[in-house]
Amino acid sequence: MTEVQERMASLWASHHRLDAATRSLTADQVTRPSYCTEWTIAQVLSHLGSGSQLFELRLEAGLAGTEPPEREASPKVWAVWDAMQPVDQVRNSVATDSAFLQRVDDMPAEQLDLIHMALWGQEVDAAGLLTLRLNEHTIHTWDVLVMSDPSATLAVDAATVMIDRLDILVRYTAKTKAGPIEADITTTDPVRHLRLSVSDTVTLRPHASETPPATSSVRMPAEALIRLVYGRLDPDHTPSTVTTEGIDLDALRATFPGV
Repeated sequence: MTEVQERMASLWASHHRLDAATRSLTADQVTRPSYCTEWTIAQVLSHLGSGSQLFELRLEAGLAGTEPPEREASPKVWAVWDAMQPVDQVRNSVATDSAFLQRVDDMPAEQLDLIHMALWGQEVDAAGLLTLRLNEHTIHTWDVLVMSDPSATLAVDAATVMIDRLDILVRYTAKTKAGPIEADITTTDPVRHLRLSVSDTVTLRPHASETPPATSSVRMPAEALIRLVYGRLDPDHTPSTVTTEGIDLDALRATFPGV
């Protein structure tokens, strides 16, 4: 299976997971809060629906060899979704997401191989573009699911992709006020050994076995670390398998206030 096929399999799985969780929701239920405190469930779906359209615009730019759409394109798309009734935001989001994924599925591999662009400070190919979409879709799917299932976790297949790209997010969103911190983080599902360093900057990098151990350590599922970095590991949604030594989880939560 190619990297593009792997990303598409994970995106379809996330799509079906969100569809199943929202298909039977009533007009009243979709206006209830999501985990994103400023958004209702419908507004989360609206964000994902508009995101499908914006990612399709980026896909088209990649296929045409042109620059990705300017930031000014986003408010125009958002305005259309903001004008919808909440129940329509939910239904249309699922349909729009499905259409985007089907379009990618229908494209010949050699056409997708032509995609290469600069996006959000990164050089991405087709797999990179789909990875960015998977990050967004996975996190916001959890934002919806957890409201009816407090034990909900991120999908393992998505977490396996996201865990190796957290350093990019950390670079832009982490805060230094809880530092200094030197912590070795070991994850499960998948297993990773990482070093978190908080001083004037914050870094999260692979930890080599020959490096002397840090002053503190953390062990947690990979999906929990991802949620921590995204600001979604509050005490009520922290797995019992998370353990720390020499550091308090609240210091980690202060380092990652969320996006």
